[in-house]
Amino acid sequence: MRVVLQRVRSARVTIDTRVTGEIGIGFCLFVGFTHDDGPAQVDWMAGKISGLRLFPDHDGKMNHCLTDVAGEVLVVSQFTLYGDTARGRRPSFIAAAPPEIANPLYEQFLAALRAHSLPVATGEFGAMMDVALVNDGPVTLLLERE
Repeated sequence: MRVVLQRVRSARVTIDTRVTGEIGIGFCLFVGFTHDDGPAQVDWMAGKISGLRLFPDHDGKMNHCLTDVAGEVLVVSQFTLYGDTARGRRPSFIAAAPPEIANPLYEQFLAALRAHSLPVATGEFGAMMDVALVNDGPVTLLLERE
């Protein structure tokens, strides 16, 4: 499981002209799954994200987590996180989990984040989406759990 986490001031997902998810301060998470992922990876990742201290305290140090700042999470499915560009010019996505594996894991991930009392907005699994965000910092992390 791979997650690209961006600390944001705001973020929004639009499909055609319909806004499917929108948040203020928080994390925009781009999430991808591989064939061997399961509940253990999903639960670990949700716990890790809920506790990450990436928001500044009064001294400007990253000491606050999402709940400390009443932050929200926008989750966007992104199979291209498992794109392999080692050979040729067209990425291979063979390592990405197929939709019948990835979609249930995506739904489990959303539920796991909500179980940590995080407000969660989403894109739409498998859809072509426009994602707009204001990266705060910028702060961007790549999280991975095998």
